[in-house]
Amino acid sequence: MLAVLSLVVALLALVLVALLWRERIEQRARATSAGAPLPEDVLGLRQEVAALRAEGAQALRHLAIVRYDAFGDMGGHLSWSLALADDAGDGVLLTSIHGRNDARSYAKTIGAWRCDVQLSPEEEQALAQLRR
Repeated sequence: MLAVLSLVVALLALVLVALLWRERIEQRARATSAGAPLPEDVLGLRQEVAALRAEGAQALRHLAIVRYDAFGDMGGHLSWSLALADDAGDGVLLTSIHGRNDARSYAKTIGAWRCDVQLSPEEEQALAQLRR
């Protein structure tokens, strides 16, 4: 009889622990969904991430390059146009034209994914690839 009574008490204790554990989990879920105040270190991390995102938006992260032969008698695709821009579409378009005796380089500014200066077909292609 004492063994049965011990078993019943143990089972009641297990049920009580399970109910308390479940209630604690539900309280945590309610606190998280109710917008409970976050610890200071979490708020600091969120502010750091926001600052890094803002800084990264101004980085030249978009890149496109087009290689080509500027002259029919030259091979090897030595000429190129390189477009670089940040998330707002502001950046630079660099072109290098290679000939037999010389090479010329050009730089054009890009604003809002456009260039106000007339572009060569290859530069247009680099700018179009940049936007993708």
